[in-house]
Amino acid sequence: MANPVNAKKLLLSKWTSVHPYNKEKHHLVVKVIYNKDLPTIPQTIIMEAIINHRQWTMDWQELIDSDRWQPGWQ
Repeated sequence: MANPVNAKKLLLSKWTSVHPYNKEKHHLVVKVIYNKDLPTIPQTIIMEAIINHRQWTMDWQELIDSDRWQPGWQ
C-alpha cells in the first residue's frame, strides 16, 4: 500500500521509519530541493533523524513506500 504524499506539504513533515537503523526511528524533512526545469516539482529532500540530527539526501518519492515509511510519528 502506498502512503499519500503531498509534494507541496513535504517541508517539516514528520515520518517514522518502519525498520529503524541505529535507533533512528523518527525523522523530519528539513529541506526540499526542487527541479530546476520544473520548480514546482520536488527532486530530492533532506531528512534528519530526530535522535541524533544526522542528515541525508533521498528521493522524495521513496516516502510513498509504506514498507519503509509511515507518515507522522508513531
